[in-house]
Amino acid sequence: MGDVFDHIPPRHRDFIARQHLFFVASAPSGPDGRVNLSPKGLDSLRVLDERTVAYLDFIGSGVETIAHLRENGRIVLMFCSFEGPPNIVRLHGRGEVVEPGHARFAELRALFPPAEGVRAVLLVHVERSSDSCGYAVPRYAYEGERTALGAWAAKKGPDGLVQYQRDKNAESIDGLPGLAWVQKR
Repeated sequence: MGDVFDHIPPRHRDFIARQHLFFVASAPSGPDGRVNLSPKGLDSLRVLDERTVAYLDFIGSGVETIAHLRENGRIVLMFCSFEGPPNIVRLHGRGEVVEPGHARFAELRALFPPAEGVRAVLLVHVERSSDSCGYAVPRYAYEGERTALGAWAAKKGPDGLVQYQRDKNAESIDGLPGLAWVQKR
């Protein structure tokens, strides 16, 4: 029923481009760390080529994905159709964190529309792309994007966002290092 590739084939790329929501999962090394799963939205993902995707990572109360990528690089993105024919696409790969100040940050950030609260661009170097039926995924209708993140970030202001990241994004819930710039202070 499902197909597996070592790259992102055109049909997966087209499917990904139509989705308004995707999920990101990562985990630390070893048996004791917590697995993390996060929903992502907004206009925050780009397929750069047949083996690379980039997505905007927004400021949040945790920093799990960034910490896990720094530790072991493992990541999976999942896209599932809630409208139209059923389908699920998973991209397994190795992630790279590109924070402001990194040589590639401005170039990658320019691929996306302006948005408040971006703390990094995450690159995923895809090693495996697969699809499956999605027959059990329910139908939901897309109603639009939420504006809460932008309003929250604007209210905090630049200094407030810096302090928030220092307070909340220095390390993961398992104590792994989070944002690099926070570690350097």
